[in-house]
Amino acid sequence: MSETLAGCFCLRPSASDLCFSDPFAPHKARVFHFERGITSMESENETKTLEQEQEQVVNPWEVSAKGTGKIDYDKLIDQFGCQRLDQSFVDRVFRLTSRSPHIFLRRNVFFAHRDFNEILDAYERGEKFYLYTGRGPSSEALHLGHLVPFMFTKYLQEAFKVPLVIQLTDDEKCMWKNLTVEESKRLARENAKDIIACGFDVSRTFIFSDFDYVGGAFYENMVKVAKCVTYNKVVGIFGFSGEDHIGKVSFPPIQAVPSFPSSFPHLFSGKDKLRCLIPCAIDQDPYFRMTRDVAPRLGYNKPALIESLFFPALQGETGKMSASDANSAIYVTDSKTDIKNKVNRYAFSGGQDSVENHRKYGANLEVDIPFKYLSFFLEDDEELEHIRNEYGSGRMLTGEIKKRLIDVLTELVERHRAARAAVTDEMVDAFMAVRPLPNMFN
Repeated sequence: MSETLAGCFCLRPSASDLCFSDPFAPHKARVFHFERGITSMESENETKTLEQEQEQVVNPWEVSAKGTGKIDYDKLIDQFGCQRLDQSFVDRVFRLTSRSPHIFLRRNVFFAHRDFNEILDAYERGEKFYLYTGRGPSSEALHLGHLVPFMFTKYLQEAFKVPLVIQLTDDEKCMWKNLTVEESKRLARENAKDIIACGFDVSRTFIFSDFDYVGGAFYENMVKVAKCVTYNKVVGIFGFSGEDHIGKVSFPPIQAVPSFPSSFPHLFSGKDKLRCLIPCAIDQDPYFRMTRDVAPRLGYNKPALIESLFFPALQGETGKMSASDANSAIYVTDSKTDIKNKVNRYAFSGGQDSVENHRKYGANLEVDIPFKYLSFFLEDDEELEHIRNEYGSGRMLTGEIKKRLIDVLTELVERHRAARAAVTDEMVDAFMAVRPLPNMFN
């Protein structure tokens, strides 16, 4: 998983700041559309399609766009072939669960989907499903973008009362980040503590490391997937080149098969038709387009996806947040002073260049990072709307909104840090133990 299945999906200031290098540039324009039965190279609109894909590149290793650098999500939905998540889904989740929709849902942070309607249809008929998300453990400290998918997945688990599998792709990071096996495994356990600190229910949650778990039925499914996907297809999807080692080419089935229930016989024995819902950032979509193409041929339901926007870097939403630049993100290890300094110094403002002009013209909320961060983390809808009106009209100044953001982020980080401090090695072992979860659907 590129950092997480659903969250460090944050835009970066420049191409040089990507969390991952771009070994796939020669191939990145060619995207296969399995469910349409064609490739873009075979399309009648070949030239137009390629030009559109070259205008913005979104895959598990690169997020970039020409011109302003800002991702056009409407174009991305059209390019990937997924669907917009509209208000009817938000209303339906509330009706089915009797729980207030999460702010990430009602504020369109999770904005696109594949077959989420089928998950809800099945749930309404009394059928359960399971959740699958993950994390690529490449660093010791997580930033707020990494927390987003886990915060949302925790809500889904509680609202629908369903089991969850969380994949730690320590093998992927060993291959992509040039980490040793030992270091990758250590980071996986450290990251597991941050994940557990989000509040998951141990009676419904199985966390696994690829290095520790891959084998048996899981590996059998990997082989089945690998036989269904040609080398040309995987190059078309992921852009692998002749310079990439074979470990990279062989990885996609590892991320695909947790969406098949038979990969977890200790959990889902005899439940091969159990549906899977994957909360993830939209840059993970290529993995699961491949998976959805293969699943029916192997006798499984296609996994459903609910996909998020990218979380912006402090410097602005013109790229993917850089794990190598500590000033581009707020980390869960940051102190109150760190947060204050980062927000005041680096958070890109949509305010005007003078108080006079700001009072006259107001702030540009489309580019203002403090407002965008509050849209993610300020729970109170009425307060957020008040800030939108006051700051957007110029009655509130940049310093005031930054002060409010500092308070909100400090509370969030300190709460998470306290929860993580309470996570013991024994708790990690409990979540990662291969065991049945007898009450996972109760």
